[in-house]
Amino acid sequence: MADIFDVVADTTRRDILGVLLERESSAPESQGEISVSEIVSILGLSQPTVSKHLKVLREAGLVGVREEGQHRYYHLDRGPLEVLEDWLIPFVSSEAAADAATLAGAEAASEPVLKEEQLALASAIGKAFAETAHQMSAAVGPKKRK
Repeated sequence: MADIFDVVADTTRRDILGVLLERESSAPESQGEISVSEIVSILGLSQPTVSKHLKVLREAGLVGVREEGQHRYYHLDRGPLEVLEDWLIPFVSSEAAADAATLAGAEAASEPVLKEEQLALASAIGKAFAETAHQMSAAVGPKKRK
């Protein structure tokens, strides 16, 4: 079985997961199920392409399928996404953000704080210097090699 990160790295597979999520939230009476032909229609992809990606998603456990005759109805299975969530949480949690803010605050506290007028003056000087450097470069032109 492919690594969950490899599976969701593909844009088409993420698009299919998005369609399944949309179906789940917009049509709860469908139990989130959608046919392959509807996915094809929504994404504007070929049926073989959608089927190929659905197979990868199914093997990764990200989608479930219900067969009814020759029709296949897919739905989102969130279980494997918990692996992604567990990996992401430390990066996006409020505790991690608080730690980063604390670190940034400590660094900021060690640097002198500029007043608003000083920041405005520094910005004006920087802009004037950049404009002058640009004008000089334009006047002198590119250096020619000998």
